Amino acid sequence: MRYTYLMNEGPTIFVIFGVTGDLSQRKLLPALFSLFSHNLLPKKFKIVGFSRRGWTDDDLRNFVRESLESKKVVGSPDQTESFLAHMEYANGIFDDAQAYVNLKQRLDRIDAEFGQCSNKLLYLAVAPAFYEIIFEHLKTSGLNIPCGGELGWTRVLVEKPFGNDTKTAEKLESLLTQIFQEAQIFRIDHYLAKETVQNILTFRFSNSMFEPIWNAATIEKVHIQVFEKNRVEDRGDFYDGVGALRDVGQNHLLQMLALIAMDRPKSMHGDDVRKKRAEILKKVSFSKYSKRILEQAVRAQYQGFLQEKGVAVGSQTETYFKLPAFIANKRWKNVPFVLESGKALRESKAEISVYFKRLDCAEQNVVRFRIQPNEGIEIVFWVKKPGFEKEHQQKVLAFSFDETKLEHQVPDAYERVLFDCVRGDPTLFASTDEVKYSWKFITPILEKWKGLPLTSYLPGSI
Repeated sequence: MRYTYLMNEGPTIFVIFGVTGDLSQRKLLPALFSLFSHNLLPKKFKIVGFSRRGWTDDDLRNFVRESLESKKVVGSPDQTESFLAHMEYANGIFDDAQAYVNLKQRLDRIDAEFGQCSNKLLYLAVAPAFYEIIFEHLKTSGLNIPCGGELGWTRVLVEKPFGNDTKTAEKLESLLTQIFQEAQIFRIDHYLAKETVQNILTFRFSNSMFEPIWNAATIEKVHIQVFEKNRVEDRGDFYDGVGALRDVGQNHLLQMLALIAMDRPKSMHGDDVRKKRAEILKKVSFSKYSKRILEQAVRAQYQGFLQEKGVAVGSQTETYFKLPAFIANKRWKNVPFVLESGKALRESKAEISVYFKRLDCAEQNVVRFRIQPNEGIEIVFWVKKPGFEKEHQQKVLAFSFDETKLEHQVPDAYERVLFDCVRGDPTLFASTDEVKYSWKFITPILEKWKGLPLTSYLPGSI
């Protein structure tokens, strides 16, 4: 494995708030184990799980062992036990100030065992409703303060959605930036860490044949889709309070739009990339195109959603949406970026399709970024059929990341999130400006949708 340099990072403690929750079980714990099994964690590290259950360290280790087994995470028994030996449990509830004092004392004790100040990575794997109270207690307990400057950093990872609208996002952002420096804050949009999504910029800017035609003169539309076959399952209460547009539209889909539409950055790293993403999101305008957006928007709820556990009686929450976004600049003038997502659909997939304009006597070319399943990139082009007639036939030039897995490890998105946070690389994380501009586009749409009737659809019909 080539990427072994995190082994030389200083001692690091991963603190997972909500360690017994769904996100931790499905994503974080398997990602940490995979990084560990590939020697991609610091030599000295601890994982401290924080939760309300009255557990011991051994209870947590048993829980993690069972979680890894249920997810069929591959590892030898010795490797698994070695990983579990790095885990400790801290009991507490999110609104109990003393629990944070106790947590800090535990981390100080681990530092004493390490013999030096350690790095602290604080991961909020909790519902957004708990963010504000956790932020406040991190501050009052001093958990937000690095113990050793450059030798022992403290960073916080926050999951989407960050707020419910522009006002709540600004309030959370104000609180967060009072407690942490911007360089300490890693706002997660795990779609940015997916391999194909990362490759959008490489594809655009490392292949000179595409960038000159990547504009409104030759592109007819861009279609960005995130489809889920599953229903809300046991997340009815959470989903009912969020809805499809907040859940994925404000973050995943707009971030992918930004990568497709942004101008070339000075470099492909850090704030240079984030600055260009933010510039595009600032130009995604509702006010200028409001009539077209609302006329073409579709907002729907699958039949049976109201019977899901945790969903309020008569809920008007959308489980599907489709709407156009427009960028108010010359490069993308009048090009619709169609955003579409939902649950209980015909298939699960995530992809971006860039449709080029038809020329005289020519068919339509498409560049498609397949994010899931079967990550890869396709170019749809046309050739003459063999024979005497001048008939055209479609061909696809395709690249799949499955082809590279024998040669290279293709990391899971959450492995990349954790890896980049430890090494302090903010490229794949949203900046405060990106969050702000995303909400400024989404919030007016949510306001206009209030009181408007929902359409309905049968599960699997879209």
